Amino acid sequence: MDKQLLLDLTKADLSEELKSMNQPAFRGKQILEGLYQHHYQSFSEFTNLPNTLKAELDAKFLVDPIKSHTSITSQDKRTSKYLFEVLEGNRIETVLMKYSDRNTVCISSQVGCPLGCVFCATGQMGFTRSLSAGEIIAQVLFFMRTLEARDENLTNIVYMGMGEPFLNYASVMRSIEILTDPELLNFGARRITISTVGIIPKLKAFTALNSQANLAVSLHAADNELRSQLVPANNLHPLKPLIAACRDYVDATHRRITFEYALIDGVNDSDNQAKQLINLIKGMLCHVNLIALNPSKEYAMPGSSRERVDAFAKVLGDYGIPNSIRLRRGIDISAGCGQLAQSQQSE
Repeated sequence: MDKQLLLDLTKADLSEELKSMNQPAFRGKQILEGLYQHHYQSFSEFTNLPNTLKAELDAKFLVDPIKSHTSITSQDKRTSKYLFEVLEGNRIETVLMKYSDRNTVCISSQVGCPLGCVFCATGQMGFTRSLSAGEIIAQVLFFMRTLEARDENLTNIVYMGMGEPFLNYASVMRSIEILTDPELLNFGARRITISTVGIIPKLKAFTALNSQANLAVSLHAADNELRSQLVPANNLHPLKPLIAACRDYVDATHRRITFEYALIDGVNDSDNQAKQLINLIKGMLCHVNLIALNPSKEYAMPGSSRERVDAFAKVLGDYGIPNSIRLRRGIDISAGCGQLAQSQQSE
């Protein structure tokens, strides 16, 4: 029988499991402290548990579901990409980015991605399956341990790796519940960002949660025809209802929304596209995150020049739309936005 993943269990789930094993309630607290405060990877590390219980737990549960397969670091030493093996022998990529004031991990929520955005390496590789909450949490714990060994801390988490988080909504929300629970990882929700192309029903569900986690929506075009060419999900979730759902999110939560826009040379980077974008989002509490498209093997068009990126940003700024130009990180190791899965494709 396959073992159950311990990190998938909520506090209530674990309590019920231990009750069925005729164990006292305080054992649950000991196990949770070992997992989420000491970051143990096996039951052998739980020195406060009796050996008989550790053997029983080890026969029933798997503690750590991921194995670090390979890693590579950029020339500037600020970005590291890790290839992990998860359950069922599947592989994912996760990225650690170092800044002067923070350490950010970009985690994956699926093996591959079903959305097929034409410029994205993950979309080009296709879709295998969604990750469980425990497999998502395991990525975070890996980097917490890695940074602690260097006397550093993990400061930010972004769901911007492989996959569409809102197509794995239940597991992603459960992982955030575990991350932010004061008795578990106690990670601040406002230091977490979820990135989505805009799966409208799940965006509405997320709005109803009134979560303190940040929301980023990938637009990449300001008209339906072009966006459908670049982001096929636009055929199911077109701009008009998507932007309406974004406005509802801001109105209900009073939280700023980020719009992500990858600029592609001669495709979506004209002043006219900038003005169409302004018409879509004007009056909304929002911020536009601009970045020149990162290269991927199956998409020939290059990212916009810095001059064109600056010009696009100026048009937005002149009309009062807050925006910033994101630093391109880890391009030399295919660790930038839209590049994950390159290692898998090349193997």
